[in-house]
Amino acid sequence: MEFVAAEGDKDKRLDHFVFEQGVGISRTQIQKLIKEEKILVNAKKAKVAHPLRVGDQITVEIPPPASIDVKPEEIPFGILYEDEDLLVVNKPRGMVTHPAVGHYTGTLVNALLAHCKDLSGIGGELKPGIVHRLDKDTSGIMLVAKNDFTHQALADDLKERTMEKKYIALVHGRVPQEEGIIETKYGRHPTQRQKMAVLTDKHIKESTVVRDAITHYRVLERFNEYTLLELLLKTGRTHQIRVHLAHLGHPVVGDFVYGRKKNDFKIEGQLLHSASIKFIHPRTGKELALEAPLPELMAGIIKKLEKA
Repeated sequence: MEFVAAEGDKDKRLDHFVFEQGVGISRTQIQKLIKEEKILVNAKKAKVAHPLRVGDQITVEIPPPASIDVKPEEIPFGILYEDEDLLVVNKPRGMVTHPAVGHYTGTLVNALLAHCKDLSGIGGELKPGIVHRLDKDTSGIMLVAKNDFTHQALADDLKERTMEKKYIALVHGRVPQEEGIIETKYGRHPTQRQKMAVLTDKHIKESTVVRDAITHYRVLERFNEYTLLELLLKTGRTHQIRVHLAHLGHPVVGDFVYGRKKNDFKIEGQLLHSASIKFIHPRTGKELALEAPLPELMAGIIKKLEKA
């Protein structure tokens, strides 16, 4: 991979710059690669804290990952529906969906492998059966396919937007409108590449990958300094709800990436829950409508706000 330092990158540390490009590894791993001379500046070795100059060319060589043996683990998770074709699960808050760098055990996939003998292979050995994912601290409904036919059909429904998914979020501030639509252009943050962003014309270049993103929201309950929202996704972009609500001026409570660094509840990780789903079963043709109860932490915080 190759990157060029722009005006806004002047004097930025080398390790910080590479991390912001969203290369898929941690800052600690980046620092290790710099010391191993796998990351170079203008084809020369550099120190971790090397200050960049405008026009510097940074090359990044990430060694291929070692083969990972994903093992079954007896980890509890909620099952809302199951048949021979699919599972609808209630992913706990704090559980990573599938193995990745830094998270090779304790994931939903590890738990699924202990529960099911057969999962679809479309997602590969690290994501068997995973039709769509939820962020680590987002709880709630996820679809899991037991065979490739079901996986492909559900993936097509997601792509064609025929599946109805609703979320519940607790956000900062009192949202004034009873309901509304957030519709924006969407893509990678222009400078902090590990983040997503609402894109405006000044961000969009010829090489920028731009997608549309649409989120409907409705107020469920207002508190003194917070609002409980129901959200209906019309598109399913990475971090879409979190980015859109921050763009609206009402970031999700606990979201340190796109929102505020502090909250009254001293929690880390967004209070966002995948609450319900409605879709057509690929094999039977019948509609399935399922709901997942709020996790204990989120329900407890809402109850405290209602009593305040």
